[in-house]
Amino acid sequence: MPDDAGVYRLADDMAIIQSVDYFTPVVDDPYDFGQVAAANALSDIYAMGGRPLTVLNLAGFPIGQLPTEVFGQILRGSSEKVKEAGAVLLGGHSVDDAELKFGLSVTGIIHPRDILRNNTARAGDVIVLTKPIGTGIASTALKHGLLPPDQEKYMVTVMARLNNLVDEMRAAGVHACTDVTGFGLLGHAAEMAAASGVCLHFHARQVPLLPDIFAYLEENQVPAGTRRNERYVSKVAEFSPDLEPGWSTILSDAVTSGGLLVTLPEERVAGFLASIRAKAPWAAVVGHVEAGPAGCLVVEP
Repeated sequence: MPDDAGVYRLADDMAIIQSVDYFTPVVDDPYDFGQVAAANALSDIYAMGGRPLTVLNLAGFPIGQLPTEVFGQILRGSSEKVKEAGAVLLGGHSVDDAELKFGLSVTGIIHPRDILRNNTARAGDVIVLTKPIGTGIASTALKHGLLPPDQEKYMVTVMARLNNLVDEMRAAGVHACTDVTGFGLLGHAAEMAAASGVCLHFHARQVPLLPDIFAYLEENQVPAGTRRNERYVSKVAEFSPDLEPGWSTILSDAVTSGGLLVTLPEERVAGFLASIRAKAPWAAVVGHVEAGPAGCLVVEP
């Protein structure tokens, strides 16, 4: 089962959740990179309904090519985000690497009956996305000097925001959850649809986006990962002919530290959105779940 993290039961009332993630920089500032990397790794624990407890840093650093102060700023950004999550940094490991990489191994805790899965979406559910997408395209524009400073700051704010919505999801009776990362919104949605035996219907124009994503798309600021996702999605998704060109690419964008994709009963949606507004101000209803055919995706305007 392609869940977001591994779960190991310790007792009838206790299980641990473990996950690991690391990547090359997607932003220029090392402190911001540390924050984003930490939020991204912690997200897998939240997506399973757990609470992060301990963290180990993982780093590949090009010794002699970058000042050691850069590494220090990455660690500072990460440690501050870990502290914000209420977890404890126990240490880590680093190696001399030709390319800078950083990430975290995270251990969390959960009651076995409270585990959230990505294979439990139900027909009649409403789909909510908690963060805007487009970070793959925007970060590619940043690499090419096309992203204005205010948009870079906004992108970092989105990526560094913790997905700590566990209490609110539990109170709302969320049925299924996954976090949106490298496979893009529709890639992760396809996993959920197939695992749950349902069909997910999306309303593209309701999906929150980073600013000017269509403009960067027109300038071909599209990472290779997004193109790979789009090729896969084209096999399982049906796009309305009424949609503007580009939606297939944008909804397949390879996201870094994206939001949570959740399904829950329609009557609980308003209360859920109200309860998470301070933590996830971008959250929006983006679609609904139908009975079948299993694994299909339908994208409408």
